[in-house]
Amino acid sequence: MAQFLRILLSLLLGAISILTGLSYILREYSKDLPDSRQLANYEPSVTTRVYAGDGSLLSEYAIEKRFFTPLAILPLHIPKAFLSAEDKAFYQHSGLDFMGIIRAITINIQHYGTKHKPMGASTITQQVAKNFLLTSEVSLERKLKEALLAFRIEKMFLKEHILELYLNEIYLGFSSYGVTAAAMNYFHKSLDELTVAETAFLAALPKAPNNYHPLRHPIAARERRDWVLERMAEDGHITAEEAMLAQSEPILVRDRTATEGIGSSGHLVEDVRRLLIERYGEHSLYKSGLHVRTTIDLKLQSLAEQTLRHGLITYDRRHGWRGGISHIPVKTGWIRGLCGIPRPVGLPTEWTLAVVLALDSSRAVIGLVDGRTGVLPLSELAWARSWKPEQTLGPPVRTVSDVLGIGDVVAVEQLCPEIGDGQLIPTYGLRQAPEVEGALVALDPHTGRVLSMVGGFAYKKSSFNRATRAFRQPGSAFKPFVYIAALDNGYTPSKTIWDAPFVVDQGAALPKWKPQNHDGGYLGLMTLRLGLEKSRNLVTVRLAQAVGMPTVADYARRFGIAEHQQLGLAMSLGATETTALRLTGAYAMLANGGKQIQPTFIDRIQNRSGRTVYSHENRICTNCRPCRWLKQPRPMLPDTRTQVTDPLSAYQMILLLQGAVQHGTGRKVAVVDRPLAGKTGTSNDNMDAWFVGFSPDLVVGVFVGFDEPRSLGLRETGSSVAAPIFRAFIQAALADRPVTDFHMPAGIHLVRVSRATGMLASADNVDVILEAFKPGTVPESRSSSRPLLGKFSQNPNSSGDIPLTPNTSFLPEKGRLY
Repeated sequence: MAQFLRILLSLLLGAISILTGLSYILREYSKDLPDSRQLANYEPSVTTRVYAGDGSLLSEYAIEKRFFTPLAILPLHIPKAFLSAEDKAFYQHSGLDFMGIIRAITINIQHYGTKHKPMGASTITQQVAKNFLLTSEVSLERKLKEALLAFRIEKMFLKEHILELYLNEIYLGFSSYGVTAAAMNYFHKSLDELTVAETAFLAALPKAPNNYHPLRHPIAARERRDWVLERMAEDGHITAEEAMLAQSEPILVRDRTATEGIGSSGHLVEDVRRLLIERYGEHSLYKSGLHVRTTIDLKLQSLAEQTLRHGLITYDRRHGWRGGISHIPVKTGWIRGLCGIPRPVGLPTEWTLAVVLALDSSRAVIGLVDGRTGVLPLSELAWARSWKPEQTLGPPVRTVSDVLGIGDVVAVEQLCPEIGDGQLIPTYGLRQAPEVEGALVALDPHTGRVLSMVGGFAYKKSSFNRATRAFRQPGSAFKPFVYIAALDNGYTPSKTIWDAPFVVDQGAALPKWKPQNHDGGYLGLMTLRLGLEKSRNLVTVRLAQAVGMPTVADYARRFGIAEHQQLGLAMSLGATETTALRLTGAYAMLANGGKQIQPTFIDRIQNRSGRTVYSHENRICTNCRPCRWLKQPRPMLPDTRTQVTDPLSAYQMILLLQGAVQHGTGRKVAVVDRPLAGKTGTSNDNMDAWFVGFSPDLVVGVFVGFDEPRSLGLRETGSSVAAPIFRAFIQAALADRPVTDFHMPAGIHLVRVSRATGMLASADNVDVILEAFKPGTVPESRSSSRPLLGKFSQNPNSSGDIPLTPNTSFLPEKGRLY
């Protein structure tokens, strides 16, 4: 009996010692535990999403791609699948599943020394503790802290809150955090669209997402998914028949980029990203889950990308062949050699690499990456004359060997097959990525919403946005803003100015400035209309001299072209720097009647809670949301836009620019059967080519030039390079829109005048137009049939001075006028 009591006392003392030790350990570890109360206000890092105007997804920005979804709106089969896979007894335990621990220990002992991975017994609560409050360090200390935190969490929060935290935080591979992001990234579906099989696959991932990657490890992924389906059937969440049916389904991963706008609009989306960082900071962009609705019209965006790309390729083909991409031996192993050639970044998807296997005088036989062969006929090589400096060309192509050699690796595009020897022969065209770059911007002139913007040939080739960041000289595309300044200061479209020699003494040690017309000649006295239509530099310089360069510079600032400019007369000819977006926005203010607009890429930004934190439309409509209609007047939104020019002057400018399209340097655009106005622009030495134009409701600007400025080549001007791109875009963009004309403001008088003289038309005039005049400015005299326009041979007066109309205005600091 005494011995029994001694044993019992020893056991009691041992138990007390163990409990004391455990108590000490728990107390010590509890001191350093993170505060689990932070889980009460869970605001996870969520994805910022950028949408097109129609709601299509354009891009996502996140450190952890996650979309928070409350448990209350999750489809029931989602949490059931994860409970079956991860924590069957979730609603029964208090943080630790002791039966699960015993089972895991037993199985691990049985499999000790084998290749089986150790079985874990962490509950969902423990995983929440680890993911939110601890690290993934593998140590006994971390496991003890995890267990203690699990108990605390269970005491502090409802099971539903814990499960909600888990389903939104867990990493599931494919850069997906939480079940909502995983459903989107794996299957391009919302949670309520998932099948039982797809749900089971997602539930199979938490243990080791990379081990069950559906593309790299398809067999393991399917086995794990089928195991989850069996567990779901055992737990009564689905029937055995449903499990068997789901197990027969393959795991089909869908590429989101095939159906969303992701990957397109690269230059515009990158500018949106920069703007968001500038306004809200990187933390908000990558963690706060902003919802950004852009102004982009995906149909117009796709059209802009196609037309700019085609225009740049067309220009490039006019200037010859610069040689193949690479060269490989073709006697043996040419497929392997061709596969080893990296595809140049930014090649259009419809182009492929090929190697020349054989050739004769009329065609080349080419081999493709997949082992197929085809032919390049001589007719498809006619453009490929050798490139020479200054954008000139070598001799005409007479045989295939003038262009290609055996082993040359080139880019090709498949064409319609030819028929030879009674069978179809795959036929290809030779392609070359252009060195020249460009930009295209289209926007709504009434709101400033940018509907499409392309900043180069290929975003993957260069993320530099030439529409917003390339400051280039606009050349003659700036001239309308000299003319609008004149129209606002007493001039009419019928006023006459000399197109004659012009020399300015720039001061000591500086050469005299002698601007020239593009053709080097002079046409004598002409109206403002003809001066703009024919883009006569000397008329513009005289007009700028008369109006005053400070006034011209002020108009450039008002229209947003440039903030700070030098006041030299050369600026009137476009010797200032601006961007395609700025210049297109300036033309938009002409098109809308002189109202100031601010080009914008963003319509609205909402935070993660759906509250609007930015809206481009900031006007207040007090009567737009009545409870019911009681025959009250229609609510009217106030027009808060600033008037930057007289609307009557703006309308006169529109008609002048319509003349430039119909009769002047923009004639290539006139084939579009719509009311259009616009102007070409070419900088010195043909380094920059422009066309900016508009219909009543759409403004489009096109720029083409090399990134490192150099000449585009002889006769390569805005008319030959940029105008065809504008024409192709505007014709397609307006194809399904109703025909509308430009709005004529009250006060304008349309008067029949001679197009040549600007005077009231007489009975014998044959070239008559309707000209717009402000009240009190209509010409009083009638024109004879003899035009003013004629070749200028000498100064019009004996003193040698060129008269300026309506007054003479000199810039003393720039010297005197000769």
